[in-house]
Amino acid sequence: MKTVLITGCSSGFGLETAKYFLERNWKVIATMRTPREDVLPKSEHLRILKLDVTDAESIRHAVKEAGQVDVLVNNAGVGMLGPFESTSMDAVREVFETNTFGTMSMTQAFLPQFRARRAGAIVNVASSVTLKALPLLPVYTASKAAVVAFTGSLALELQDFNIQVGVVLPGMAPETAFASNAHARIAQTFPQDYAATMDSVLSGFQNYDGLVTHSTDVAEAVWNVVQSGTTAFRVPAGADAVEWFDQSE
Repeated sequence: MKTVLITGCSSGFGLETAKYFLERNWKVIATMRTPREDVLPKSEHLRILKLDVTDAESIRHAVKEAGQVDVLVNNAGVGMLGPFESTSMDAVREVFETNTFGTMSMTQAFLPQFRARRAGAIVNVASSVTLKALPLLPVYTASKAAVVAFTGSLALELQDFNIQVGVVLPGMAPETAFASNAHARIAQTFPQDYAATMDSVLSGFQNYDGLVTHSTDVAEAVWNVVQSGTTAFRVPAGADAVEWFDQSE
């Protein structure tokens, strides 16, 4: 029985991906900054570990506790929504620490065991905003675009070691708390010249009636990357992401 370790499992994509692998008889190590036993079904194949991907000691402890892992899913992430002009550089660094450097740190921590076994898979969860630019998301988009670029180069670097590498690109997911959480991460004071843009974007999130991505779409995309047995560099997840992906090709 194979083992998958997934970061950011307290809600959203990570939670659904953990459920998806459990239902398919995998051993699942679900990691969270604040562990919760109530969000996942009880199973002898489930372990919940405390992990902060921005903390080197937390990562070392999680790797030791996890033991042998066959698949690493780097899902943990934070949002950022607001005008770049009024976004502090400390806030920018905070987003990159989780979305970009957290993904890199976790990958680096597990690579020695994957390379030694000449086996393993790494799936990074980025975003389809890297395919289609949207306003008020420059910091978030940059952090995820870095993950996409990192994944592409890493895939080539690890192909001789039989290590799969892929990046999943989810679209807009109204069922998650992305918009509200992302907005909360930026200072509430910004130049009034941006007010109309902010109102338009927030209204778009709240009243969106187009193609969307569901958490199950992301879980299925991660599963398909792993099951393919080959490196799948960029994989869209969700109807809107697929449409944007096709337009970008």
